[in-house]
Amino acid sequence: MKKILVLNSGSSTLKYQLFNVEGDKYEVVAKGNAERIGREASFVGIKYANGDKKEVKVDLPDHKTALNEVMKLLLDGVISNLKEISAIGHRIVQGGSIFKGSVVVDEKVIEDIESLSTLAPLHNPAAALVIRAVMKELPSVPQVVVFDTAFHQTMPAEAYVYALPEKQRTTYKIRRYGAHGTSHKFVAQKAAEIVGEKSKIITCHIGSGASITAVKDGKCIDTSMGMTPLAGIVMDTRCGDIDPYIPLYIMKTQNLTPDEVNEMLNKQSGKYGLTGYSDSRDFEAAYNRGEPKVLEAMQVYVYNIVKYIGSYIAALGGVDAIVFTAGVGENSPIVRKLVLERLAYLGIKVDEAKNNERGDFAEITTPDSKVRAFVIPTNEELAIAQDTVSLTNL
Repeated sequence: MKKILVLNSGSSTLKYQLFNVEGDKYEVVAKGNAERIGREASFVGIKYANGDKKEVKVDLPDHKTALNEVMKLLLDGVISNLKEISAIGHRIVQGGSIFKGSVVVDEKVIEDIESLSTLAPLHNPAAALVIRAVMKELPSVPQVVVFDTAFHQTMPAEAYVYALPEKQRTTYKIRRYGAHGTSHKFVAQKAAEIVGEKSKIITCHIGSGASITAVKDGKCIDTSMGMTPLAGIVMDTRCGDIDPYIPLYIMKTQNLTPDEVNEMLNKQSGKYGLTGYSDSRDFEAAYNRGEPKVLEAMQVYVYNIVKYIGSYIAALGGVDAIVFTAGVGENSPIVRKLVLERLAYLGIKVDEAKNNERGDFAEITTPDSKVRAFVIPTNEELAIAQDTVSLTNL
């Protein structure tokens, strides 16, 4: 039996899962996170396979310290020593155009990840720091990096090129990269097992951040997020697609700095900007209460999703299946229903009973629907663990 540790380094967090792997069976034996790294009131937590939880308040000045504290938790009853860990897999937000798939870590890989920090300044430096810390503490343990952008590297130029001067496109590498690729790939593969490998699938990763991807015969041909995760549909606090002159207009008329506008567009906009609700659960509760501003915002939100799905039907030349995943996609029957009702012209018929289920796999259209719709829970950590096992030949 092998033990695979998956690490997910955020700007101020370090999430982890430890898997026992035997053949094709992957069992989560512990998972948790380090929160508020570099901030006050930081802590580390763990959840064991039996459901028990533990949380420790501890100063976490940086990601290296956070990693050490995570290892302490694992050594406290989960593993006897760090040598039990067979390999470590990492989620990396930005792989640019360098990485078209998951790879085994070496010094050149780390340097390339660091070189892409301008495209993901909050995530790539933290991830590189954690990888180097692991390399120092466990030099004989192989590491694998899995990129959020890699699945989208199959997009044709017509989908990723922005109509900007050549210097911007070549020297500064400005193009569509997308995000959530590990999730989109995972659920698209699950859907293809049902509808066929030669299929046209639209995957909707709808959570706090959200993106929609067109997948043809297992390959991404377009995705809604752009150079950064700010683009695409309306999200919890991100504005999604807007007129590109708007940020310039705001800076000119309100004397705001680029950083201040960036903060506004990423953290003060979206459903929060429209309604004051930053959490989708609060937003949906207010919708069910009939709050007028939320009723209108829901129309904006659903319309955005439907518009992207419609454009990807055109890009794909049809569609066989639509997949909902992530926090809202898996747990909001009302959002799924509102979206699919606006796609009824495709011959989609919602199975109300199945659609009302939350968080589990379900086919939520009736057998006579011309296009099938599914809820498929995403599992990025499992996908990372699987790639780690595959690439390290364990």
